[in-house]
Amino acid sequence: MKKFVGYFLQGILFIVPIAVTVYLLYLTFEFIDGILPPEIIGVRIPGLSALIIVFSITIIGFLGKILVSQPIFQFVNKLINKLPLIKVIYCSIKDLLSAFVGKEKKFTHPVLIKLNKNLEIERLGFITQNDLKFLGIENKKIAVYLPSSYGILGDLYIVPVENVTQINANSIDVMKFIVSGGVSKF
Repeated sequence: MKKFVGYFLQGILFIVPIAVTVYLLYLTFEFIDGILPPEIIGVRIPGLSALIIVFSITIIGFLGKILVSQPIFQFVNKLINKLPLIKVIYCSIKDLLSAFVGKEKKFTHPVLIKLNKNLEIERLGFITQNDLKFLGIENKKIAVYLPSSYGILGDLYIVPVENVTQINANSIDVMKFIVSGGVSKF
């Protein structure tokens, strides 16, 4: 009996939000159709209320982003940039996340690197910088990020270009393969 009640409550959790959303949309359509009767416009336009709702929600989203989200985000960024230790941690995490999912995706070049010229041991990684002059490092080296298995950590290696082999694979699949410890297959 407890399982039955549990499943019933779970069903309510699935159905009620959907039902309420559909009902509220129906009420909104009815309200807008009541405001714009065919006598005022001169003609009945099917879907006009849906078009007005979509347009209104889009305008609200646009204004919300410009007037609310961006100022708050900018304020928080300015505040964090004034806190030395927190700035380093925050910026590092922000850059790492934007490298995965942001507009500036960085992990798009999967590679196989030799850890030692004398050994046949290799690791999968991603090129993050091709030019390291800003660090004062010679031209024949690049930065390769080597994610760790079963974790969110990884290591950054500066390796000779001749130790790096580009591989023809999807970056997301390579990351899944590495993070899963080689268990995941593409």
